[in-house]
This record gives sequence, structure tokens and C-alpha cells, in this order.
Amino acid sequence: MNPSFFPSFFRWLPAVLLAGLACGTLPASAQVAPLKPDSRKALLYTIAITDSLQVSVFGEEDLSRITRVDARGLINLPLVGEVKVFGLTLRDAEQAIASAYRDGRFLRNPQVTVTVEVYAVREISVQGQVKNPQRVMLPPESSMTVLEAITKCGGFSDSAKGTEVRVTRVDADGKVKVFIVDIDSLIKGKDRAKSEDNSLLLLPGDIIYVPERMI
Repeated sequence: MNPSFFPSFFRWLPAVLLAGLACGTLPASAQVAPLKPDSRKALLYTIAITDSLQVSVFGEEDLSRITRVDARGLINLPLVGEVKVFGLTLRDAEQAIASAYRDGRFLRNPQVTVTVEVYAVREISVQGQVKNPQRVMLPPESSMTVLEAITKCGGFSDSAKGTEVRVTRVDADGKVKVFIVDIDSLIKGKDRAKSEDNSLLLLPGDIIYVPERMI
């Protein structure tokens, strides 16, 4: 059986964060994205900068090796050279590497397996009106919600506006997305809480900002 048929379900995507977010300001180009129930697709692990990957080619021991993702999102492999894998799921990386060997006419039907040997550091930032603003480490092989991250920071401060918690994310292509989450309704079990509000799973590099309530 082709080893690449085995899925690898793990969470994300590191991102280069824009200046000014720490102050709670949004870039003009930021896109406010609606929350969707299918955001749990974030559980599909995506390759990050400095991840160490085990790349195995079935029947080709000389081509199998452990390689680290460089700052450009590339890995260097025998014969084909550099292959971009940053932001890809492990299965997509397997397909990209197989295509490189096939398109270069080195192998007719390469069977590639990619696993993570050493995970890069993964963290998010929680800012604004929480009791202990800080960076929070994300577990590499499980998920974390916005509510869970805020809880790790001691919960909301007395002046927090918990109905409009903002999550800013930069995709692998550099596109900024902003999600607005009503955490206050989730905590209090109010009817207005949307199921989508607790379905947003955090990705590495996300910034959570809790605004101050206007008195």
C-alpha cells in the first residue's frame, strides 16, 4: 500500500505578523473573515519554518533523509534540489515531492512519505484586556480554541469587551484575516452564542486581542 495514503491530521501555519497589531490596530487591507464550522480543518497539520522532516521514498533508500525547512520554506532533496513545503499539509508535501521526482524524470512512480521529526516552536499572542497578557504555546498534535487560550491567561479583566474578541491571522500567502469571536456569550452560556464562535481553532502566529469595554 502507498504510505502516502495515510493522512496526517495535525494544526499550522506559522505566519509573519504585521507591525501595529500589538496596539490593537488593524491594517487597512485586513479582511474580516466570517467564522465557519469547517474551521476545524485547521487540525490538518501544516509545515512550519524550521520543522525537521523525515522524507522517505519507498524503495529508494539513498533518497530518504531528514531535512529542515529553511527560512524560505524550502527543503533540499537529492536529485531534485529545493522543494517548497511551507504551509502545506504533510500529505500535500508528499505529493509535491513526488511531483518533483516525477517531473524531473528521476522516478516514474515515486511513493513518498513525510513525517515531522522535530516540531518548530509554535505559539500565539494574547493581548489586551486579559489578566495576564502573554504568549501561549500551542500543542503540536492537538488543537486550542480562543476560549482555552484566554483561560490560560487568567480570563478577562474587569474592563474587557468579551463580545468582540479579535483574532488576527496571516495566511501562508501573506493575506491578513480577522475573526470576531463572542467569547463572553460562550462563557455565560447565552443563547446568542454562535456554535462557530467555539469552532475557530488557533494556528501558530495568531494574535488574540481583547478590546476594552467603553464605559
